[in-house]
Amino acid sequence: MPKEIERKFLIEPEAWKQFNKPEGKHYRQGYITGADDVTIRVRVAESKGYLTLKGKTVGISRDEFEYEIPYEEAIAMMNSFTKVGTEKIRYKIPAGDLVWEVDEFLGANTGLFVAEIELQDENQLFDKPSWVGEEVSADHRYFNSSLAVQPFCDWGHS
Repeated sequence: MPKEIERKFLIEPEAWKQFNKPEGKHYRQGYITGADDVTIRVRVAESKGYLTLKGKTVGISRDEFEYEIPYEEAIAMMNSFTKVGTEKIRYKIPAGDLVWEVDEFLGANTGLFVAEIELQDENQLFDKPSWVGEEVSADHRYFNSSLAVQPFCDWGHS
């Protein structure tokens, strides 16, 4: 069964500003709500559409099934079946055999940047770039599906 093994981190804003980053891609995603133990996401990235099902997270792992679907159908699904969603610019930064994905959130999540790295196993070692800060893998508020329901702007930052 396909697994997603992912660690999430906040970024260090000053170091990120100084970093020579690649061009980001615009992502829009919506969530079909109602199921407790599964997250159902519809995503469009550039001109492609995706349907993703994710199981319950245990540690930093969860079952994940993702399928490319026609762009027009992804838009129709988002418009018909999703009530909440997120929007972001995603930057992909290669790091050896791994890839850091940094999401710059937009809309109600503006101001939030989250770096993710997907691993082959939960104990895999990796190097953290200077712009990677505090780990938030265990904080479910940083899951995109959670940000869609309880956006960053509602957290009451100090």
